[in-house]
Parts: sequence; structure tokens; C-alpha cells
Amino acid sequence: MKITIISVGKLKEKYLKQGINEYIKRLAPYAKVDIVEVPDEKAPENLSEAQMLEVKQKEGERILAKIQPDTHVITLEIEGKQLTSEKLAKQLDDLATYGKSKVAFVIGGSLGLSDEVLQRSDYGLSFSKMTFPHQLMRLMLVEQVYRAFKINRGEPYHK
Repeated sequence: MKITIISVGKLKEKYLKQGINEYIKRLAPYAKVDIVEVPDEKAPENLSEAQMLEVKQKEGERILAKIQPDTHVITLEIEGKQLTSEKLAKQLDDLATYGKSKVAFVIGGSLGLSDEVLQRSDYGLSFSKMTFPHQLMRLMLVEQVYRAFKINRGEPYHK
């Protein structure tokens, strides 16, 4: 399986980079994982509704440019479906079983995802109703993907 994590913005924190790299290394026997960063759109603090839409639109275009037509897209959304780790594992296993070997997880910027990205999404996933920094979400996501592969292989880890 080839997994791509598409995320808006650069990851600056060294400790997050180290954690993500550790899980990518652990995932190597199970899947090829790529992290793709798309530039975030610079914006002032107090944006009008129109400016917010414009920022999401520009970031969305950059995201969509990184998604191939044959890729199964899972967007991370506060309003998405919440799954247990076991159900995420089953979903990834089902995708592999039915020939969907290219999966892209998409993490939006601080304003969220554009309507166009949401329309391209095959599945909206929520980790929580809480809001998390998108940099931290990368680490949480790659850990859950690793956990899913361990669950699917019946290997110890996920307890």
C-alpha cells in the first residue's frame, strides 16, 4: 500500500518531525508513506468570510494538484466520522483488499479544507470534536496508521 499524507504548511517543530520519522520508519515493512507539504496561504488574523474562502480555495488547489485520479482520499475533518483504531484498521484492510492501494490522507490548514477538496474526498475522518494543531495531527495520524497495520497483522502494539 502507498500512503500519502498531504498537509498544509511546513512542520517546524523538531520533536514532531522526530516522532513522525520514527513512525514512518516503523511503517516501512507494511507500506510506503510519503509526507507532502503544500504551502499555507499567508493571511492576517481577522479575515472576512470572503478572505477565508479565498485562503481555503488557494490551499485547496495546491492539495488537489498532489492527488492522483486513482487515489482514495480520506480528509481529516472535525465533522467527519469518528472511528476506533480497530475500525480504521479494517477500513485500510478493506481498501487494500479491493484494490485501492493508493490512499491519501489530507490535513487542511488552520481554516480547514475547501469545498473542492471535500468534494474530492472519499471519506471524512474525525479524530475528535476538539481542534488540534495541524502539525500535531500529522504525528497522531501516522501513529494511527502504524497502529492499524499492527492490528491487521495481529502483531502486538495497540493495547
